[in-house]
Amino acid sequence: MVMVPRLVIAAPASGAGKTTIATGLMAALVRRGLAVSPHKVGPDYIDPGYHALATGRPGRNLDPWLTSEDLIAPLFLHGAANADIAIIEGVMGLYDGMRGTADFASTAHVARLLEAPVILVVDATGQGQSVAALVHGFASYDTRVRLAGIILNRVGSPRHKEVCRESLESTGIPVLGAIPRTPDATTPSRHLGLIPAAERHTEATTTIPALATLIESTCDLPALVALAHRAAPIPATAWNPQDAVATTANVKGAGGKAPASVGQGDTTGDGEGLASGPAPVSVGQGEATADGEGLPGGGAAVSVGRGGATERNQGWVGGRTPVSVRQSEVTGEGWVGVDGRARRGIRPVVAIAGGAAFTFGYVEQVELLIAAGAEVATFDPVRDEDLPEGTRGVILPGGFPEVYASELSANERLRVRMAEFVTSGGAVVAECAGLLYLSRELDDHPMCGILDAKAEMSGRLTLGYRDAVAVQDSVLTRAGERYRGHEFHRTVCTPPDSPVWRWIDGGDGYASGRVLASYLHLHWAGSPVLAARFVGECR
Repeated sequence: MVMVPRLVIAAPASGAGKTTIATGLMAALVRRGLAVSPHKVGPDYIDPGYHALATGRPGRNLDPWLTSEDLIAPLFLHGAANADIAIIEGVMGLYDGMRGTADFASTAHVARLLEAPVILVVDATGQGQSVAALVHGFASYDTRVRLAGIILNRVGSPRHKEVCRESLESTGIPVLGAIPRTPDATTPSRHLGLIPAAERHTEATTTIPALATLIESTCDLPALVALAHRAAPIPATAWNPQDAVATTANVKGAGGKAPASVGQGDTTGDGEGLASGPAPVSVGQGEATADGEGLPGGGAAVSVGRGGATERNQGWVGGRTPVSVRQSEVTGEGWVGVDGRARRGIRPVVAIAGGAAFTFGYVEQVELLIAAGAEVATFDPVRDEDLPEGTRGVILPGGFPEVYASELSANERLRVRMAEFVTSGGAVVAECAGLLYLSRELDDHPMCGILDAKAEMSGRLTLGYRDAVAVQDSVLTRAGERYRGHEFHRTVCTPPDSPVWRWIDGGDGYASGRVLASYLHLHWAGSPVLAARFVGECR
């Protein structure tokens, strides 16, 4: 049994201000001397980037679909190790999950799995007495979810605040904050939600202290901390990347147990990247919400390196907040090189693209690669003209290459180097942004030309969970294996002649030699065999 004080920050719907309030709360608690562990429900990459800036710790995702229900508590405990308190930002509305499966993968689902108190952020705009009816409905909908407090957001005036407070007295749920309308307390967004923190690092580091001050002046921090301490101990053992890799020892080709897939789901159609429904297909519905709530983007904030952040690429995996992860925390063998001078020896160098164009990733991937025997390095395809010294494998994660297409194209030396690396037998795994980078061209800008494909921006948003079956062997997968993943993009790419992946009403992915590239995002903690296989290929 492990005791971790914790709170879930949820809302009735997207756009209520969860990210602003959760990030501000994290920063306010850090200002008071607490070590805060940041978490995000769902397959979101952007919000955890802001969480990491606020806390100085990697932002971590909790997604029952991409990993499993059984892994939520262990992954949470792993991330919250040595923390004084954990703050978990929800996704979408509190009960919004996979259509056809009740609220699977919703914020409420994760809150139940962690037995965590829930703070409901309510946008009070245009409401008075009706706020009580709204809160009463959310509190009584599922009594297994402990709705422990309310934070009113976008309150119009002192009188408006009192009307809402008085109306909520009948619910018995305390109001722990009332935040006035603050136009400046927002984060800019674009076609896939919030702009990642890595792209506006200087501005974000100025905004976050202001959010902390806002929360301190409008919320009852002692009461919130006291509620967090009332959470029950968690009857689970923390996830360990070494143990996870060790369990793959009997899988053919890598050493692991082939991952099973459970359920299917199609998208919710509201632009939040969660699946919902019997058929996981791409949809054209759903735009990014004004504050990017729940949209994938910003997750694993981690730097692995002996020298820390560098001016050139900040030392970030995925261009995210520089939070150091010592290899000794995973393997006890000291720092992992990231500065282009990685140690040579039995540990192959795996280079992960970062910088502003490649910001989507999960920190557990890095930890699993290290546990599987790799040295992890980072490089920025916008700026760096060569791969880190000794690179044996390359991972190109998701991100926004469409925004940086001209800069990526202008770095011809690295594009040529990437092609040479593949020709010489180097192993490459590319997800979404990486797929575009390996194509012939992106929006008429020459790319690496490793794949015989053309990519371009589209007006259609493709998002949703995928219950994917590998239909051919690749550098990561074996034919017939099933994996849980998700898609999230506004680009289209020339369809492959023989897709790597198949799912209901769809398929995707190129496999050529030792290259695997597709739109499918995978969370490697749910399938640690991927790390074992990839490091094996790199050897």
